Amino acid sequence: MAVSTKPRPGGGSSGSESSWAPLALPVFRALWVAQFVSNVGTWMQTVGAQWLLLGHGATLVTLVQTASSLPVVLLALPSGVLADRFDRRRLLVVAQLAMCAVATVLAVLAFAGTLSPGPLLALTFLLGCGTALMGPAWQAIQPELVARGQLAEASALGAVNMNLARAIGPAVGGVLVAAAGAGWTFAFNAVSFLGIVIVLLLWKRPPAKPVPPAERERFLTALYAARRYVWNAPGIRRVLLRTALFIPGAAAVWSLLPLVAGDSLGLGSGGYGLLLAAVGVGAVSGAFLLPRMRRLLGANGTLAAGAAAFAVVLAVLATVHVSWVVALALLPAGLAWIGVLSTLNAATQTRLPGWVRARGLAVYLLVFQGGQALAAPLWGALAQWLGLTTALLIAAALLLLAAASVRLWPLYDAARIDPTPSDHWPVPPLVHEPGPADGPVLVSVVYHVAPADRAAFTAAMADVARSRRRTGALTWGLYEDGNAAGRFIENYLIGSWAEHLAQHHTRLTETDRRFETRARSLLLPGTEPEITHAFDTTAMAPGRAT
Repeated sequence: MAVSTKPRPGGGSSGSESSWAPLALPVFRALWVAQFVSNVGTWMQTVGAQWLLLGHGATLVTLVQTASSLPVVLLALPSGVLADRFDRRRLLVVAQLAMCAVATVLAVLAFAGTLSPGPLLALTFLLGCGTALMGPAWQAIQPELVARGQLAEASALGAVNMNLARAIGPAVGGVLVAAAGAGWTFAFNAVSFLGIVIVLLLWKRPPAKPVPPAERERFLTALYAARRYVWNAPGIRRVLLRTALFIPGAAAVWSLLPLVAGDSLGLGSGGYGLLLAAVGVGAVSGAFLLPRMRRLLGANGTLAAGAAAFAVVLAVLATVHVSWVVALALLPAGLAWIGVLSTLNAATQTRLPGWVRARGLAVYLLVFQGGQALAAPLWGALAQWLGLTTALLIAAALLLLAAASVRLWPLYDAARIDPTPSDHWPVPPLVHEPGPADGPVLVSVVYHVAPADRAAFTAAMADVARSRRRTGALTWGLYEDGNAAGRFIENYLIGSWAEHLAQHHTRLTETDRRFETRARSLLLPGTEPEITHAFDTTAMAPGRAT
């Protein structure tokens, strides 16, 4: 039976909707369930892998997390380009089947008794490559499944999914490792990928609007466009900064919890699984509190409170050696984790336009997963060098600093950003039709401004400048005519005619339109901008310049 969904038009979300509202949509619900089964398998495998390495030293144990996260550092941006250029559903299916194959090899080696630390970490790294390939595409399809106003709820449900799996997977994995061996955790993980494949194949996804050949980006061009967009989007840069400040300290919980369980508390694999389950239970319980917490604290307050709560939990892990007290302390860690991650993820989703969404999310995942990958071996090394208690206290101090920095570097107001596409530029009237690769293209716009409005106009054009750079401009400048006061000339250079057509038809948003409208409201009455397009004659055939 095929499944389909139609997000509520308008992108809004009434204030009466609960955190669970997206589950009323059939495809979102089916994918959520399938993802939950897959996440349970992933956590079961993590327990099995970490427990196999527990006798080989703290550094090797923490390298399981590094092997899982490092591929995102290497492949996130290329994966984002692929997800923006090709069919996202097909990409997700390929990634799931590849991970199923790798997990099957892990299971076979484990059952044969030949799974040593080297192959275990190498195959875990390959699974991480699959995760890196699917991450941007998975995030980018969320706006196709739910309305824009429900993205925060959908993001929170994604965090609930992961943490509910964390509550169940490690506990089941710990029992399974103790009863039958780690091979069965790898086998379950292999099968768990197939559910997502089935749902994706049954999804009756509406056909995407085809991109004209003249506007299709080349791979390297698309990669550069992602870097250019993020660099010129202050709202996205601030989300990335908040992620980078939170993740390294928070990663100490996931990196060092096996050592807390084994060395500090003297627990076996089942006890370690139960500690992870406590984090998951806290996260699931926190889903009921998140809407109220967001109303009371706002996005920035949630980030500050989450970092501070994590710091307190790490201090408890460092100083308390009673199992049930540690388990209780891990409950608010789950709430803090889901609160911070859902806030950051929703902030990223709601600030990115469709044409660069997967690439922008890839950068977010790069910072998120890369922070964990780089921090995990550091915490392991510090635990070996300075001791487990000292490493945990250092992580707690970092998180307290992250909480305090929210006042200095808060998230920008999301209401200022509307990524809805806006095809408001007219088609350029040219004498000769250029080819897609022709360029660079110099676009010049002449404005006439009253002397009294000069300062206001130049200030308004600062936002326009970021808009031009986000959507394709390689260089930008605003000049005032020395012979005519109030006559301003805006020049910006685009790499090719295809890039400029993409600006016209797919890249501009309502936010860009608002910036332009504000600047043009300051023009002299009765005047309009005068726009010309000029082509680099050294890079094209004679007679093609316009």
